[in-house]
Amino acid sequence: MPYARLSSYYFFHFAALGALVPYWGPYLLERGFAPAAIGVLMAVLMGTKIVAPNLWGLLADRAGERMPIVRLAALLTVVLMLPVFWAEGFWAMALVMLGFSFFWNAPLPLMEAVTFNHLGERVNRYASVRVWGSVGFILSVVALGWWQEWADSRVVPLTVLALFVGVWLSCLMIPDRGHAQAGHAHLSLLSLLARPEILAFLGACMLMQASHGAYYAFYSIYLEANGYPSAAVGALWALGVGAEVLVFIKMHRLLTRFGARRLLLASLALAVLRWLLIGAFVDLVAVQLLAQLLHAATFGSFHAAAIHLAHHYFPGQTQGRGQALYNSVSFGLGGAVGSLIAGSLWSGAGPMITFGAASTLAALGFVAALAVDRGRRH
Repeated sequence: MPYARLSSYYFFHFAALGALVPYWGPYLLERGFAPAAIGVLMAVLMGTKIVAPNLWGLLADRAGERMPIVRLAALLTVVLMLPVFWAEGFWAMALVMLGFSFFWNAPLPLMEAVTFNHLGERVNRYASVRVWGSVGFILSVVALGWWQEWADSRVVPLTVLALFVGVWLSCLMIPDRGHAQAGHAHLSLLSLLARPEILAFLGACMLMQASHGAYYAFYSIYLEANGYPSAAVGALWALGVGAEVLVFIKMHRLLTRFGARRLLLASLALAVLRWLLIGAFVDLVAVQLLAQLLHAATFGSFHAAAIHLAHHYFPGQTQGRGQALYNSVSFGLGGAVGSLIAGSLWSGAGPMITFGAASTLAALGFVAALAVDRGRRH
């Protein structure tokens, strides 16, 4: 298995995410965009995540090859990122962001399918490859934050572009690997989506990511409003991703011992607790440390178990579209719904109600996950 080459893709992809998520908004602000315009522009990144993976997944499954499409998408991401340096005005920036994000968000589900096919019978080892994405995210956040201390936000698009080039170069080194489930060739995606356990699985994933909406949009704001310095806020974010790294390293053992379904349920239950702790005990540093350590469950173990289930639920020629559907329903649709709910509650109802709503979404996800196929243990 080309472990190092697969890991390099995840490293650069999530390093680029680490440069975009925390720093792109301030970069746009320094470019002169109003906060309302920034909100719409950031929504463009999320919107392409809903659409692009499904279109490219359909193309890859029809073509029977994935890596040529991944390489093309990675190259187009680099090319369409270049105009950002001279784009002026809202519509020009929106067009640039729509272009590069459409092709950047598209290949990840295809890479998930390729990775699982390279793993073969060792599917429980997926987390040991994916962990390098978390490492890349941490290094990117720390390094770019340090760089901006003596430079300015103009280094943000330079960093993102360099990381996009890294994604493209890593794709060139990864051999394609088709699915081996010839016996599943007769299955259609629509027939799989008619199965109640698969609908329950996708519903649980959507609700889990929706519950993260308040966290991603308002956690830093909430901490700073309650007296936490910027360094402490950054340290808490880093602690969460660090905990995620640790759980990825041990994930193959957890999957073997407990099975994907149980890990899914445990992660959702801990998400209920995590959002309640954040909302009710923001003034207690020890509680916030505990809440951030729970990121190991609410993202780390949940995502590893979910991607494992998606691999089994969508076999053969449905692999690419199945992984794309999981990605768009959870991170795309779920993220958008969660952000809208949190945004509508934050100013009027307040932080405690907002995180209480997040906890409720996770609880609903737990109920949905109860219907996930009990036979999917490993």
